[in-house]
Amino acid sequence: MHPALQNFDIRCMICSCTQHTSLPALASTCRAFKCPALNILWRDLQSLEPLIGCLPSDLFGLDLEGSMALQKPLDSKMWDTLCKYTSRVHSITVTQSSRLTDIIEPFGLLMLSCPLAPGSLFPNLRKLTWSADGTHGAAEFLRMAFVPSLLVLDVRVSSASSAFITILSSLGALCPHLQDMAVRIQRGNDDSFRKISPFITQPISQLHHLHKLLVWDLGDQGIEHVMQLPALQSLSLDLRTLSAWERRLDLQFPGFHDLNFLGLSIDTFERASKFLSSLQVVESKDITVGFNSQATHSSTSGSAMLSRFFNVLQERWDNDKLESFTLLGFLGKVHAQPGAFTPLHACRNLIRLSVERGCAISISDEELCQLVREWPKLKVLKISCYVPIDNTTVPTFHGLIKLLRLCPALTSLALVIDATKLDGINLKCPGGGSCNKYLKHLVLGNSPIESPLRVALVLSGLFPHLKQVALDCWDTTPMNSLPQKKSKMEQWASINSFLDGFSIVRERSIEAC
Repeated sequence: MHPALQNFDIRCMICSCTQHTSLPALASTCRAFKCPALNILWRDLQSLEPLIGCLPSDLFGLDLEGSMALQKPLDSKMWDTLCKYTSRVHSITVTQSSRLTDIIEPFGLLMLSCPLAPGSLFPNLRKLTWSADGTHGAAEFLRMAFVPSLLVLDVRVSSASSAFITILSSLGALCPHLQDMAVRIQRGNDDSFRKISPFITQPISQLHHLHKLLVWDLGDQGIEHVMQLPALQSLSLDLRTLSAWERRLDLQFPGFHDLNFLGLSIDTFERASKFLSSLQVVESKDITVGFNSQATHSSTSGSAMLSRFFNVLQERWDNDKLESFTLLGFLGKVHAQPGAFTPLHACRNLIRLSVERGCAISISDEELCQLVREWPKLKVLKISCYVPIDNTTVPTFHGLIKLLRLCPALTSLALVIDATKLDGINLKCPGGGSCNKYLKHLVLGNSPIESPLRVALVLSGLFPHLKQVALDCWDTTPMNSLPQKKSKMEQWASINSFLDGFSIVRERSIEAC
């Protein structure tokens, strides 16, 4: 053997680069590679089938009633074989399939006959993703998979049996080191969520190492427990599941401190406002609000809803800490005026504002400047990728030039502009001596164009380090179905070609100097 192969770390590296289908052959042909090859082969399971496959085929059968049954007990050699592989598993992903029941049932039978402690089958499991039905059989498997080494748990079920719910209540005791937890019940109603919430609330209070949590509205007691988690940094709350916040009008919670991220999923902005109003203070660097189509059908205007929400946000938020705000519409956008965002001017340290997927904004050059004037540290600004040009006011290059002076640190910009209005702009020095050397990502969406060359000259002067205008937005709805997509894409391709040529000329002139 080559001296280098005597190093275990090198053998592990070789195995990690070997095709997955070749690992069994590698493990069986070379004793030195057996351990590292098996470690890689079993480390991340995308199904439970390999575990059943390592047991004798005649171990399971059907009883007289047609139910799965253990035909004979496992001897010590079988248990040793099973444990040899399960001890190598670091992550398990289970998704719903027609064969899942046939796989889960044998595990339940194994559990009943197992002479070992339940948690000893997967002593090194770090991550478990369960995207399947929450059946009784699933609960039996989770009892084996909930081990002290577990750090990440992602559960997504359409429904949950009583056994499944019960096993979730043991998370705090069985997985005390859990750091990342997400639990979603996809088809639940208000009654089912109220029933399940206490079984989630109890273990959450014991998870002192939890850094990241995604869950629904757990009710008063549950939210209080969440607020007391000492290590929590990221919290995503689904407020669409319960009308619990209507019960909290007279309650005042301490709030959240030292969060890096707070995500709210809502069906009405009123619910989000009530949730924030129930808190004394919220300290988070980043907030993302996602809403469904119901929020866009409110009788209240979009600007009024957003203004009310942002006013509450300003009152409750640590304005000096907020650095990023994102608004996402899952199935629609809220029509709003730029003035709706005025309360955010109190957040002087804002470095990211992304509303292009949540708001349809009609905005002029002057309104654009008014919007950003209090955010000199802004690095990312995403206002629009698509607007109906015929009935929407959009900025021009004049507004864009003023924007760059107000926010000189911009690195990413998404903004539809009227690129046909170039009067008064010096193509040799479009920024009047000002330019942005930091911008690396620019989306101009369906901005109208007349002269690709003139537009490229302006962009090259304003953003000397910009290599291309991003065109990915043309593959998204509704732009991918626009009748003029082909002609517009040809115009943008010409602009990018010019920008590429200008970049080469600029590099040559620098080298010549």
